[in-house]
Amino acid sequence: MENKAEITTTQSHSFKKEERLCSKKIIDRLFSEGQSFLAYPIKVVFLPTELNTTFPVQAGFTVSKKSFKRAVKRNRIKRLMREAYRLHKHELYRQLNDRQLAVFFIFIGKELPAYSSVEAGFKKAFDKLIKQLEVPSGR
Repeated sequence: MENKAEITTTQSHSFKKEERLCSKKIIDRLFSEGQSFLAYPIKVVFLPTELNTTFPVQAGFTVSKKSFKRAVKRNRIKRLMREAYRLHKHELYRQLNDRQLAVFFIFIGKELPAYSSVEAGFKKAFDKLIKQLEVPSGR
């Protein structure tokens, strides 16, 4: 019991409904106006925008039906992606400084990954995303 109390007093590692990207309007804007980059096996599409939530980031996750025919495999990969995001999102939150961001993570690998490779991809993606946000968008 003591251990659980210690965990809740530190950082929250939850992934709540308000942190999920659900708005069709924001998703459409994200894919039409957003910027993207690769951090294999993850493609990241992001757009700094105003969100109707207290959280600095709303995230969505997807896996190609063309690469993974069976829903069981697609769902497993999305679960791995959400878990890696949930555990490492605090690194991204610290760097945003009152800005809000809509982001979509697309798995582009061709075979079923291990959690370690997904986690490494997310660490690379967060590093690149932070660097992209620091640089003005007028390349």
